[in-house]
Amino acid sequence: MPYPTRLLPTTVVGSYPQPEWLVDRATLHRHGVPRARAHDMWLVPEALLELAQDDATILAIRDMERAGIDIVTDGEIRRESYSNRFALALQGIDAETPGELRSAGGRVTKVPRVVGPIRHMAGVETRDAVFLRDNAARATKITLPGPFTLSRQVQNDFYKDEEELAMDYAIAVNQELRALKATGVDVVQLDEPWVRTAPDKALRYGIKAIDRALEGIEGPTVVHVCFGYAAVVSEKPAGYGFLAELGDTAAKQISIEAAQPRLDLGILRDLAGKTIMLGVLDLNDPIAESAQTVAGRIRDGLRFVAADKLVPAPDCGMKYLPRATAFAKLKALADGAAIVRRELAG
Repeated sequence: MPYPTRLLPTTVVGSYPQPEWLVDRATLHRHGVPRARAHDMWLVPEALLELAQDDATILAIRDMERAGIDIVTDGEIRRESYSNRFALALQGIDAETPGELRSAGGRVTKVPRVVGPIRHMAGVETRDAVFLRDNAARATKITLPGPFTLSRQVQNDFYKDEEELAMDYAIAVNQELRALKATGVDVVQLDEPWVRTAPDKALRYGIKAIDRALEGIEGPTVVHVCFGYAAVVSEKPAGYGFLAELGDTAAKQISIEAAQPRLDLGILRDLAGKTIMLGVLDLNDPIAESAQTVAGRIRDGLRFVAADKLVPAPDCGMKYLPRATAFAKLKALADGAAIVRRELAG
């Protein structure tokens, strides 16, 4: 089904809860957001894992469609994190002997090591996109980690210049995006949460890397930014330190989380001309919002964005919710958008 033409089409950021028969949730939470491999989170033997992931992906697609979501994803069911499925499949990466990154707070994270030139190997997510397209009755979207974020999630043991690393990632991402679009998927999205954590470098070469990744990609393109998953970050700032700059990117849509951080939506003025994918579901709240609550958050967004430029969505990190909670929240999202759509129609 093509991209919806009605006002306020609803979507998800990317992920949906993986079934408890597929992943060990305690292990998933222990890993946080894995950069290196996290094979121990899977409960199904390797020989049956792809079939099990297929089944779980169909469940995710059906849940989104039953909830009334207009643009669905594969739920990122096959992924250990939003980024490592693609990141570990590139030439130039040593995924077997990971390095380490230390956060400003002293937390050490296992990460892949860059040991040679970053090169695209094959269509990493091509089968994922084909499977989504073949099993979805609605418009479809596939996500990839963006080139700037990829360059910030590795131990760089090869490149002398950070910008060169990011630009080689951009070329690899662009090649993957072209393969994904060739499957017939409607929307492609780059997840770029790290532009917020290194705004000086994002300004210097991050925007350029995003634009190189999106070069020649037709149809709706999205760049997603966030403050971190609710399951990991409970207290979030009320404003982005790097957002207006994304107004200069080639992306047609900018995706932001707004519900949990109670974002001052006045910042959306800085993104005039872009379609805004607005987070209106607080994933830190274990109770599903009412449709009226969602409608109110959408109305707040419409104070700054035209109705034909607004796409209601959850905040990011839905995979960490119980499945019943995730479904209830998506149903409220679809019903809340329908309320506002009827109001706009008079």
